[in-house]
Amino acid sequence: MSVVLKPRLLRPSNAGNPNALGKCSFIIHGNSPQHHWSGVGCLSIKSFSGGEALYNVGRGRFRVDPDSYLILNQSQPYEITVDAEKSFESFCLFFEDGFAEDVHHSLTAPAGKLLDDPENIQPSPIYFFEKTYPHDDILSPALFRFKAALLEHQDDEVWINQQLHEIIQRLIEVHRGVRREVESLPAMGAATREELYRRLHRAKEFIAASFDEPVTIDEMAKVACLSTNHFLRTFQQAFHQTPHQFLTAKRLERAQNLLLRTDLSVTDVCLSVGFESLGSFSSLFRRKLGVPPEKFRKAKR
Repeated sequence: MSVVLKPRLLRPSNAGNPNALGKCSFIIHGNSPQHHWSGVGCLSIKSFSGGEALYNVGRGRFRVDPDSYLILNQSQPYEITVDAEKSFESFCLFFEDGFAEDVHHSLTAPAGKLLDDPENIQPSPIYFFEKTYPHDDILSPALFRFKAALLEHQDDEVWINQQLHEIIQRLIEVHRGVRREVESLPAMGAATREELYRRLHRAKEFIAASFDEPVTIDEMAKVACLSTNHFLRTFQQAFHQTPHQFLTAKRLERAQNLLLRTDLSVTDVCLSVGFESLGSFSSLFRRKLGVPPEKFRKAKR
C-alpha cells in the first residue's frame, strides 16, 4: 500500500494525485486559518487542536473541536469549512478503500483460514457510526503519539503503515463499544435500533454544531428524518435529556469557554452562543453555574 504524506494543509484531492482519495492512505497535517473543500471522501479520522472545523455531511452537520475527533465513512460526500482568525493545527487521516475491512478480517477470521488463504480476502464492508467522538483512552492516545512522532518518521513508510494499522484496530474497538450503546436502546429489531441510533446522533450533532443559531424542534426532527413527536420521545430516551436541554447545555458550555479564554463582553458572549436576551442569558447562567457571567469570569481567572 502506498502512503502519501503532505506536511501542509492541502485539499485532499491534491495529496499525491487528483484521484488519491480511496486509492491510497495519506495524512493531512498542518496549520491554516481558512480552508474549504467539498467532494466524496474515503474513510477518515478528523482531528484539530487550537481551533475547530465545521463539516456538512448530507443532512448532518458536525463541529469538530480540540476535544473530539470525527469519523466519516468511505464514499461519503461532505463539505469542510475552516474560518478562523488564527491558524490552528489539523491532523486528519485518510484510509485506502478496504483498509479497515482488511484489518477487521485479520482480527476476526480463524487463524487457519488466514494461513491457508492469506490473499483471498473479500470481507464485508464496515460502516462506522459517523459522529464526533470525545477523545478517549482507546483511539486518542495512538492518534496523539502518531502526530507527535510524525515529523521524525515522515519518510518511513513502514512505520507510518504500522501506525495506521494500529489506529484502525483501535477504531474497530471503539466501534464495538458504540454497538453496545445501540443494543441498550429500547427493545426493537437490531437493524431498527441501529438506524434510530444513527438518526438521533445525526440530530444531536446538528444541534451541537448549530448552538449559535436559532434552531427549531421541527428542524432537528427533519435532520433525524423522524416525526417531531417520535424525535422528542426517542431523543430523551436515548440521551436522558430533551433536545432543548441539550442545546442549552451546549450554549452554556461555549459561553464558559468564551468568558475564560477571550475578552469578549458578556453581551457579546451572550449573542455569540445563540441567546437573544442578555437578561435571560445572565439569569440562566447564574441558575446553572451559581454565579452571574462576570463573576464567573473573575473567579475562574
